[in-house]
Amino acid sequence: MSTISASVARQTLPAQLDRVEAGEEVAITRHGRVIAVLVQPDALQARRAPEAWSQADRIADLMEGARTRPLQSAELSPARAEELVHAIRDARSAR
Repeated sequence: MSTISASVARQTLPAQLDRVEAGEEVAITRHGRVIAVLVQPDALQARRAPEAWSQADRIADLMEGARTRPLQSAELSPARAEELVHAIRDARSAR
């Protein structure tokens, strides 16, 4: 991977894009620290794919676990139902 400063990148952007199109990766630095990397879109997608598959597997595991657990019953007592109805009516009348 080539490394260039931000000021050089600004002055030579078309040339840097040509290098990336040819398959190179170009790191851009500011004050000696890499702040960006120019890469082809395909390379970026290939790097993200394993992470995306890992997240998809994690979600699939969570869903499978949810399918095997019984649902918790949400019980609402008559007294709590009345409280909620009164709160809604109070909020409506306050408008």
